[in-house]
Amino acid sequence: MSTSTYTVIDVWGLVFAMLMVCAAAGISMAMKLGVGKSLVWNSIRSLVQLLAMGVVIEYVIKLNNAWITIGLICLMVLAATEITMNRAKGAPSGMVGIVLLSLAITMLLMLTLVTEVIIRPKNWALPELIIPLTGMLLGNAVSTLALGMSRFFDSMRERANDIQTMLALGASPWEAARPSIRSSVRLGLLPTIAKLETAGIVTIPGMMSGQIISGENPFEAAKYQFVLLTAIAALTLVADAVTLLFIYKRCFTSYDRYLVPPPAPQLTLKTFGSLFRKASRKEMLEEGTDGARKSE
Repeated sequence: MSTSTYTVIDVWGLVFAMLMVCAAAGISMAMKLGVGKSLVWNSIRSLVQLLAMGVVIEYVIKLNNAWITIGLICLMVLAATEITMNRAKGAPSGMVGIVLLSLAITMLLMLTLVTEVIIRPKNWALPELIIPLTGMLLGNAVSTLALGMSRFFDSMRERANDIQTMLALGASPWEAARPSIRSSVRLGLLPTIAKLETAGIVTIPGMMSGQIISGENPFEAAKYQFVLLTAIAALTLVADAVTLLFIYKRCFTSYDRYLVPPPAPQLTLKTFGSLFRKASRKEMLEEGTDGARKSE
């Protein structure tokens, strides 16, 4: 398209958007749902974060420096790791390194494939391309990883008796944990599969909508959106599977005894360091899930 339909949103537009959120929060309070304050606070936080990121990306695009672009991507991966650990309810301490490594490996692989094999830009570190792609991929990976990890450790605790029986009959830790791994990966993929199913019929996804609004050809926008959706599907599956393959042994001792580490404490300044430290055997026996510990 030669004529852009892009329209700048002024301050009053942002104010009205916040008023809609406040109205929704009022309904929440009236229905006693308990999410009104969280909705308003996270909306304000989202506005500040998005505006700040917009300023940063504008500056990075003007500089057009590969090292600065890579540095920003590294910061995004670190932030994604922290958010994943906060959302993964029931996950034990000492897993930040595993999640960070899994995200870094899978993100590097997926960005390389998408940019170098599919899109093939003249400059692989083009910030206006690579940064939005990284953000969209990470956003979906965070939700999937948090959901998958939460489900995995919940499943391992629920299956305590079954796992003890399997180990007693000679099963390996992998064989005992495999049902929980499968269910966790499957659960994490459900939202992505739903997006693929409804894209183009029920919904016009964000990237395609944004390109159309800014005046791009809808057909070209559809191709970009398809590439993004397939990249998200592949990334979520690979990232979830790699992470679970790294962490499932945390539920077993060195001599193949079942022992799920206790959940990590709520994140505060005092407990921040514990996120990087594995629980000791004493702590695991006192707070972890071990179907045999009462008989010791």
